[in-house]
Amino acid sequence: MALAAPALRRYLLLLAQEHLEFRLPEITSLLSLYGGQFSGEREIRVNSPFWILNIPSEEMARGLMKRTVCAKSIFELWGHGRSVGELYASLKSYPMDKMLPYLQSDSTYKVHIHTFNKTLTQAQKIKKIDALEFLPFKGKVNLKNPEHIFWILEDYGMDPNNVPEEPFHLYFGRWIADGQRELIESYSVKKRHFIGNTSMDACLSFIMANHGRVKPNDVVYDPFVGTGGLLISSAHFGAYVCGTDIDYNTIHGLGKASRKNQKWRGPDENIRANLRQYGLEKYYLDALVSDSSRSIWRKGMLFDAIITDPPYGIREATRRTGSQKETVKTAERSTESHIFVSSNYHLSDIFFDLLKFAAEYLVMGGRLVYWLPIYRPEYTEEIIPRHPCLKLISNCEQMLSSHTSRRLITMEKVKEFKDQDQNSYLLDGQYTPYRGHNSFREKYFSGVTKRIAKEEKDNQK
Repeated sequence: MALAAPALRRYLLLLAQEHLEFRLPEITSLLSLYGGQFSGEREIRVNSPFWILNIPSEEMARGLMKRTVCAKSIFELWGHGRSVGELYASLKSYPMDKMLPYLQSDSTYKVHIHTFNKTLTQAQKIKKIDALEFLPFKGKVNLKNPEHIFWILEDYGMDPNNVPEEPFHLYFGRWIADGQRELIESYSVKKRHFIGNTSMDACLSFIMANHGRVKPNDVVYDPFVGTGGLLISSAHFGAYVCGTDIDYNTIHGLGKASRKNQKWRGPDENIRANLRQYGLEKYYLDALVSDSSRSIWRKGMLFDAIITDPPYGIREATRRTGSQKETVKTAERSTESHIFVSSNYHLSDIFFDLLKFAAEYLVMGGRLVYWLPIYRPEYTEEIIPRHPCLKLISNCEQMLSSHTSRRLITMEKVKEFKDQDQNSYLLDGQYTPYRGHNSFREKYFSGVTKRIAKEEKDNQK
C-alpha cells in the first residue's frame, strides 16, 4: 500500500523588490535542496512581493529562510482576501485546532502591520488591529519580546503614482522566520579585505550559490576565481572551495590595488585572507594559476558545483596561454580531425570550454552557474550555449545598459560524460549562432561611444 503524501500547508512569502528575475529560480532551487518542490497557489505574480506557497512542513519553510537572500520573511498563512470582508471570512474558516496552540492564555503575542506601496498612520494601524477582536486571543500583549508575532500584510499594487484607497490583497499570518538579507551588508564588497575590478556584489554571490544548490561539505570550483568573491558565499554555506585564474598577480595578491587612494596591494591581500576575514578559512582548499582552456585536473567527477563569472573583455581581458606561433606549429602537426582553438581566447570558446569542463567534471546532479554577456538587440534563447550532458534550469537577466545585459545561466548535469560528448557542440552547425558573443566588447563600447556623442551634441544646444 502506497504511503499518502504529506498534506501541504499554505505559507506566505514576503520578498525583497530587487533582482526580480532571480527570485523564482532561487526559491525553487532551495526547495528542491530540502527535498520539496515549488508549488504556488494559483498563478504566482512574479513581480509581486507576496507569494502564496504550498510547503510540506514548517521545518522546510525554516530551512528555506536560512538560505534565501531574495525573501524577507515567511508566514503561516491563516487568511487571505481581496477585501477586508474576504479576509475576515477566510480567517473564520481557518481550522481552530491549528490556531489554538498560539493563542493560549499563558502565551504572549503582538500584531504587526506591513503595507506595500502605502504608508498608514499609527491610528489607522491600531484600528485594523482592533478589528481582529473576533479572533480568540487569550494571551498577553508583549511588544518587546513576544512568543508569537502575527502580521497583517496589505498589497496596494505596483504603481506608486496611482495608489488605491483600499488594498488589492490582504493577508494574515503567523511569523515563522526571516531570510538572510543581513548577509548583503555583512559581506559587502566595500568592507572586504581583498577586491578587484570585477569583484561580485555580495547579494548576487549568494544568489549564485543558492541557484547552484551549494550545501555543507560540497566541493565548489571557480575556474575564473579572480579575488575569490564567489568562493566566499559558497564557503558561508559550508562548502569547501577552490579556484584557478590565469592572472598570477591576482592569485598571489600582487600588483596594483583596485581601491581608491591605494597604489599597491598589501602583504596580506589575497583570497585566503578574504575567507579568513569571515571566519571561513577552514573551507579554503587552494587557488592555482591555471589556464581554463587547458585542464589541470585528473579525469573524473570532482565538483558538486561550478560557480563562476568569466571575463567579458570589458574590465578584464579574455586571455589564454600560448601564442599565434604556437598555434601555427600545432596546425602543421595536427590531423584533419583536430579542433583548432585560436590563441585569442574568444568568448564563444570560453563558454564552450566551460560547458565541456562542467559536463566532464561535475557530479551527476551537480550544477554549473555562470554569467553570459548579451547584446540585447540580437538576443534570442538560441544563443544560450548548450551541451547534451547539461540541462538548462534557469536564465535570469541583469541589465548593464540600454543595449547590453548579462544573464545568469544555471545548468544541471543530467547525463554522464562520454568521449563522444567531447566536441558535440560542433555538430550540425550548432556552433555558429554563439560566435556573436565574440564581438560583445565592440558592441558594448559602440553604445558607450554613441551615448557620449549624443551628450556632447545635447550640450552644444
